[in-house]
Amino acid sequence: MMAPVKPIPLKSEADTLALGARLAAVLRPGDTVRLSGGLGAGKTTLARGLIQSRLGAVEVPSPTYTLVQAYDWGEEELWHCDLYRLERPDDAYELGLIDAMGEAVVLLEWADRLGPLCPADALSVELDFEGDGRAALLSGWEGRDV
Repeated sequence: MMAPVKPIPLKSEADTLALGARLAAVLRPGDTVRLSGGLGAGKTTLARGLIQSRLGAVEVPSPTYTLVQAYDWGEEELWHCDLYRLERPDDAYELGLIDAMGEAVVLLEWADRLGPLCPADALSVELDFEGDGRAALLSGWEGRDV
């Protein structure tokens, strides 16, 4: 995987939602996206923009307590996962997550909880606080017009 590209400034929530929509346009079945960043950095907001870009103004709750929220996403399925409460990486098998990766589009918040089960070829979006806003660093998206 190449080094992250130049940071993308996200000055507002609308910018974060718009980046999610841009990313949605280039995702393919079988893609796994690691969303990383501290609490409040915008991971769920980015996921909301990505999901709503195809489904319209549907509610996109954080899957903090359910761990997984699945959506029919056109001809494919999208899984939005928040693994913060995952106790062991092997618990991902019980959730059906390991099977979903490689078939569905999978968004992973707190992907580090998967340890070695996280796909090595996962696309990555790292969100961080920058000044009064946020910034996103993308890696693994080479060859995709984001």
